[in-house]
Amino acid sequence: MAKYVSEKIRKKSGARLAAVQAAYMAAFSGLSVDEVIDDFLKGEVGRYAIEEDGMANEEMVELEEMDKPYFEKLVRGVHTKKEDLENALRTYLKDGSAYDHMNATMQALLLCAVYELGYTTDVDAKVLIQEYVDLAYAFFMKNEPKMINALLDQIAKNVRI
Repeated sequence: MAKYVSEKIRKKSGARLAAVQAAYMAAFSGLSVDEVIDDFLKGEVGRYAIEEDGMANEEMVELEEMDKPYFEKLVRGVHTKKEDLENALRTYLKDGSAYDHMNATMQALLLCAVYELGYTTDVDAKVLIQEYVDLAYAFFMKNEPKMINALLDQIAKNVRI
């Protein structure tokens, strides 16, 4: 039996996924953050994902609608606080330079997660961590999501009381 998830929660999850993609685009596409946000809000990018069926077959599937104001809040927040967020991540990593050597998607995911942990209070830290670990599984294999879980848990213990 499928778990019941409200439309509001699904839309926020969609906003998080799109925010990770937009943070990546804003950092590496040469587009301004306003252009990236506008492209996502118009549906020009970020509307589809590749879904695998386990038999090496892939198809493009349309993503569910997102909470557009929350998406924009996340992307603008990450953009505005990016240097602070990156410095915070470097402090929590055993090797501070490890952040600079991470995959760009991992960086974008961590920036969004740390922004939400540090600058929002409407969602419990454990829920946020699980959301971002779930997103990590969409992009990475077993080890990366586990590392993200441990890192975000450590950060949450320090930024959330």
